[in-house]
Amino acid sequence: MARKLTQRILDHMARPGYRPKKARALAREMGIAEGEYGDFRQTIKALRAAGRLVLGRGNAVLLPEGGTQVIGQYRANPRGFGFITPEAPSTHGDLFVPAGAALDAVTGDTVMTRVTKAGKRSGQMVYRARVVRVLARGHNRFVGELHKADGGWYVRPEGNILHVPILVADARAAGARRGDQVVVEIVTYPSADTPAQGVITEVLGPRGKPGVDVLTVLRQYGLPDVFDEAALEAARRIVDEFDVEAVLGDREDLRDLTVITIDPQDARDFDDAISLQMKSDGLFELGVHIADVSAFVAENSRLDDEARRRGNSVYLPRFVVPMLPELLSNGLCSLQEGQPRLTKSAFIRYDRKGRRRSVRLANSVIRSTARLSYEEAALILDGRTGGFKKPVVSLLRQMEELARIIQRRRLTDGMLVLDLPEVELVFDDEGKVIDAEPADDSFGHTIIEMFMVEANEAVAETLYESGAAALRRIHPEPDAAGAGGLARYLRLLGHDVSMAPERDDLQRLLDEVRGTPHAFAVNLAILRSLQQATYSPELVGHYALASEHYLHFTSPIRRYPDLTAHRLVERYLRGELKKKRRRRQAVEDEELIELGRHCSFTERRAADAERELTQIKVLELLSERLGDKVRGVVTGVAQFGVFVQLERFLIDGLIPVADLADDWWLLDQRAGCLIGEMSGKRIAIGDLVEVRISSVDVPARRLDLAYISHRSSPRPGAAGPKQPETRPKKRKRAPKAKSRRKKGTGHSKRRAR
Repeated sequence: MARKLTQRILDHMARPGYRPKKARALAREMGIAEGEYGDFRQTIKALRAAGRLVLGRGNAVLLPEGGTQVIGQYRANPRGFGFITPEAPSTHGDLFVPAGAALDAVTGDTVMTRVTKAGKRSGQMVYRARVVRVLARGHNRFVGELHKADGGWYVRPEGNILHVPILVADARAAGARRGDQVVVEIVTYPSADTPAQGVITEVLGPRGKPGVDVLTVLRQYGLPDVFDEAALEAARRIVDEFDVEAVLGDREDLRDLTVITIDPQDARDFDDAISLQMKSDGLFELGVHIADVSAFVAENSRLDDEARRRGNSVYLPRFVVPMLPELLSNGLCSLQEGQPRLTKSAFIRYDRKGRRRSVRLANSVIRSTARLSYEEAALILDGRTGGFKKPVVSLLRQMEELARIIQRRRLTDGMLVLDLPEVELVFDDEGKVIDAEPADDSFGHTIIEMFMVEANEAVAETLYESGAAALRRIHPEPDAAGAGGLARYLRLLGHDVSMAPERDDLQRLLDEVRGTPHAFAVNLAILRSLQQATYSPELVGHYALASEHYLHFTSPIRRYPDLTAHRLVERYLRGELKKKRRRRQAVEDEELIELGRHCSFTERRAADAERELTQIKVLELLSERLGDKVRGVVTGVAQFGVFVQLERFLIDGLIPVADLADDWWLLDQRAGCLIGEMSGKRIAIGDLVEVRISSVDVPARRLDLAYISHRSSPRPGAAGPKQPETRPKKRKRAPKAKSRRKKGTGHSKRRAR
């Protein structure tokens, strides 16, 4: 089975509406083939032995109630209450923690709770939890602004982890002044009776000074921003000792082949290049050439240890925390134009329907013919070819043809495509955001994305067939909570979907709403319902890509999992891997599992840090535009207000219910709207609104909006004719940042795959 049985069984039983049944009936319900039932039965037994499943009346299989004690991760709400996400699936789901029942737990802590029943709601038992013990702290360092009041010093933490001030002793001993941004280590965590107390460990500088916001995020997320001298010296030795002529005998020499890179204008590290040839048998031969970092960074070396610890490069607005020293990441390993570079190449042959006919992997040497930006690629594809070499123009046009063929095939195969707006931030020379503009969405992005996805999938399948245990990129199907929540949300918008929608159902819905007022709300809801892709050796496919085998191979300069894939490819090329097919339920490699957890963590940390700094910079911009009118879409409603995402800046704000037009507003949860009792007006999810920027609290990451007017979004059947599709669909990529400054000083590309 493509998905690991353990998780598949647990997810199925956690779905809304599941009714306990015997193992044989459960297997039929899940579509388990008769030949797979033996493995299924053994998995059920193992889950029972581990206490993750129990037998009920008539030997029916069900999830355990969870008992009176549950261990999970705590997340706090600024209003005093919180929630527990249990470590193991149970019938409880997430648990509500009332105000005052969290001891001194803060967001991210692992806690033990006592669970009690709180009565029934809509026929379902409701549970509440009280924290009885904090098992592990998620955070012990915080960053915030230093204040003085009533003769005492305190730090107001940034962000949404800790919502109370931290008292500190005489700040002058640390050399800090009022208004400085400081790092404080917690000594006493806050509780109902005791304030938080801490010690200042670092002074970052006056809040608002250029660069202090970057340092704030680096320290807040524990990101290593410098390499030690040993790592730098190792990189220098590698560069000094490299001789390309000495390795040519062991590699395919492709230096005369037309090869190009396409990257953002301000990219500095180039880890992938493309060639494409038409063969005499009518097949396309795509060459995806990836920087061979493994040729320079030996396993368990000083540089390897550092790269593994970092996990990935971190791309913040106008600042990069590289995984490898820049002598390698921006130098010897980067596929710079005109320079001979070592690569690992995947040669993939396609027929005219975009089906792969063969895959060949090789060690190679290339010399990039041209370094194109996405903007330059768009010019060529639009027919404006002046100043570009003819072989480059011809290659790019062939690339476009093949990419469109592959895209059609992948869509037919079930690839899920979300169409969400993206923006680029515009900076001045001081690093301050001065505006936002629509992101470039030319087809050049899709060309590279399609080819990278194909190369990743082809390498994953090759390694799987060879018997290798690899660190895969897995993306499970939506879990029960996500699928059920999405279905309920879509029904609020008037779309009749099942409580467990399939991927084809979602793509059909996305096609139906394209060009309608509901498009943004539907796309955003589907995105939020999906589970997060992670790294693991488990035989779980990639849901969004409709791929059975998938890993990351194409960015070893900036992702450690890609470097591990390159090392496996090297073993494959040397004939060191077994040439027989692995059993699907293979014994998992514990070291790979742990490495996958670590790399998944560093990836989430990097994404969170980028999002945080982007949010800070946008909020600082909006703080100078108080009173401006802006447009947005309603993404959620609650008794205390309306959540709105601003169209231009893609940032969330809140219209407090007290600031709505004079009326008494009632929440209709079933309809997903607020209703004015006197006026009868409805403000519903998916509505387009015009608001005014009311207030901004940068440290709290809070944006308050004032309601001006709104336009109800028509429900299905009432909408006008759909707008024609004017560009190819593409999946959501992380927002890019753009700066008005000298070429070559910006951050590198980031592709979300």
